[in-house]
Amino acid sequence: MSPEVIGLVGLVVLVALLFAGMWIGAAMALVGFLGYAYIMGIQPAFGVVAQIPFKTVAYYPLTVVPMFVLMGCLLFYSGVGADLYESAYKWIGQLRGGLAMATVVSCAFFAAITGISAPAIVTMAKSALPQMRKYNYNDRLALGSIVCSGTLAFLIPPSMSFILYGILTEQSIGALFMAGVLPGILLSALFIITIVVITIFNPQAAPAGPKTSLREKIGSLKDTWPVVALFILILGGIYGGIFTPTEAGAIGAFGAVVFTAVKRRLTIKKLMDSLLETAQTSAMIFLLITGAYILMKFLAVSKLPLLLSKVVSQLPVPPGVILAAIIALYILLGMFLDIMSATILTIPVIYPLILILGYDPIWFGVLITLLIQMGLVTPPVGLDAFILAGAAKVPLADVFRGVIPFLVAVLVCIVIIIFFPQIVLFIPKTMP
Repeated sequence: MSPEVIGLVGLVVLVALLFAGMWIGAAMALVGFLGYAYIMGIQPAFGVVAQIPFKTVAYYPLTVVPMFVLMGCLLFYSGVGADLYESAYKWIGQLRGGLAMATVVSCAFFAAITGISAPAIVTMAKSALPQMRKYNYNDRLALGSIVCSGTLAFLIPPSMSFILYGILTEQSIGALFMAGVLPGILLSALFIITIVVITIFNPQAAPAGPKTSLREKIGSLKDTWPVVALFILILGGIYGGIFTPTEAGAIGAFGAVVFTAVKRRLTIKKLMDSLLETAQTSAMIFLLITGAYILMKFLAVSKLPLLLSKVVSQLPVPPGVILAAIIALYILLGMFLDIMSATILTIPVIYPLILILGYDPIWFGVLITLLIQMGLVTPPVGLDAFILAGAAKVPLADVFRGVIPFLVAVLVCIVIIIFFPQIVLFIPKTMP
C-alpha cells in the first residue's frame, strides 16, 4: 500500500476506535504509533513515542493551560459567577426577557475569566434558573439562554479553544485572544437579540422582572470590579505586548488567589478542589495534545494531508464552496462526537487545506471556535447540554429544544464573520 492509503486506513481505524469508546487522546497516540511504525519502522516509531510526550509536557507555552484553568476554578469556587449575575440582574432584569439577557451578560463576563464553559453553566443553573422560574419564564428559553451563553467562554478570551488551536497550528495565542473579542461581543449581542425576538412573538415566555433603584444598580457593581480589572489587565497586557499569554495566565491565577483571599472566600477545601480540578483538566488536555502530535507525525509521513489539500484545491469549485463543506463537516461532527476532541483530530488534515485556499489562519481559528460552540449544545451528544441537564435536574430534551433559536444566532454570527472578516482581524492587526 502507498503511504497515502495507509494514512487513510489509519483515520478509518481511528474513527472506529472512537465509536468504540476509546479515549481520543489514547486512540490518536495508538493509531499514530502503529501507522508511523508501518511506514518508517518500529524503532523510529518508538523514538517518536519516547520524545513527544516529554516534549509536549516540557513545552513552555503549554503552561498557559493549567494557569488559566486554575484561575477559572478559583473564581468559580469563590462564587464570582453569582455576583456577576446578580449585578446584571439588577441592571436589566426589569426588562421583558431581562433575566435571560442578564444571563448572557454575566456569562460573557464570566467567560472572560474562565476559558471553559462548565463553570458558567453550573453557576447559572444555581443562580439564574431559579430566578427565571420564579418569574414564570418559559423553561426552554431559560435553559437555552443558560447553556448557549455558557459556551461564550470558548470565544471570549482567555479561551481554551484558542490555546489548543494556537498550539496545534503554531499560531500566536495572543493574536487569537484578541481576534475573539469583537466576535464575542457580536455573538453576545445576537443572543440578546434572539431573546428580544422571542419575547416579541411570545411575551409570556419571559415576563419582566422586578424594578430596582439606581442605588441598588450601582451597589451591585462592588463585587464585580475585580473581575473586570483582571480581564482588562490580562487582555491589555497581551495586546500591549507587556507580557505573553503564558505570563498572563500566571498573573491571572495569582490575581484570582488574591481576589478570593481578600474577599475571604478562599478556604482550604476550595483551594484543594480548585487544584484537583485544574490537575484533572490539564492532564486531559495534555493527553489530547500528545496524542494529536503523535498522530500528526504519522499523517506527515503518510503525506495524506498534502494529497487531500492538493486534490480539494484543484476541484472546479470556488473556495467558498469548500469552506461551506468544511463548516457542514464540523456541524455533523458536533452532532455525533465530542466536538473539541473532533477538532483536535481533524485540524492536522483541515488546516493545510485552509492555508492553500488562502484563508487567514487567525480568522479560521475564530470560525472553528464558533463551530465548537455549536457542537457543545447540538443534539444528540452536546456535552454542555448534558452538564446543564444534570446540574438543573431537567429533561435533556428540554435543553436541546431551548438551544434551537440560539443556534440560529451562532449561524448568523458565522455568516457575518465570513462576509466581514475584518471583525475578527481588526484588533490583531493593530497589535504591536
